[in-house]
Amino acid sequence: MPWRDNFHSRLVAWLKILLPLAALALLATLFLFSRNIDPMTTIPFAEIDLEARARDEGVTAPEFAGASAEGDLIAFKAATAQPEPGNTSRVLANDLSARIDLGSGGVVTFRAQTGTVDETANRAELSGDVVIETGQGYTLHSERLFSDMKRLYAESPGKVVGNGPPGQITAGRMVLERPENQAGAQLLFTDGVKLIYDPSKPGE
Repeated sequence: MPWRDNFHSRLVAWLKILLPLAALALLATLFLFSRNIDPMTTIPFAEIDLEARARDEGVTAPEFAGASAEGDLIAFKAATAQPEPGNTSRVLANDLSARIDLGSGGVVTFRAQTGTVDETANRAELSGDVVIETGQGYTLHSERLFSDMKRLYAESPGKVVGNGPPGQITAGRMVLERPENQAGAQLLFTDGVKLIYDPSKPGE
């Protein structure tokens, strides 16, 4: 039928015009919407304080070691450590511990919650529930302990409590050092020493 052919021809002609126009309209709509979108909001950036990150920068499981002239090996290690702000020669450490292998054959260990290692002064300061243990059977507790990293010397400037071969010990100050012209180390308790003697301790 002629009218059907004519309708079909006109429909095809209109579609050739309308379809490209519709495509252009869709593209224009997409461009219009894209101008209203902030591209920075489409990416989930983490808010990082770079200055704080640099300040908190540290190392994991660092070790500091030295040796005395008499052959004592002194080694410190920590769970984490970071430089002290404004002083790169000092290191702030967490879970700080030390082991001293005496040239005479004995062993002394320290451990504390926190500490400071000064590499220039060859000195370490332990703080926060300091525990001192020796191979002779002493276990002592204090809040602070200073230790040299190049010679056998450690000092607790405050109260020390604990147990040893003689019994229970309380003192206002403790010093671990090597006496002059002697091979071994000694613990010296001063400033109000109190000893509760325990006769059941071996060796007494």
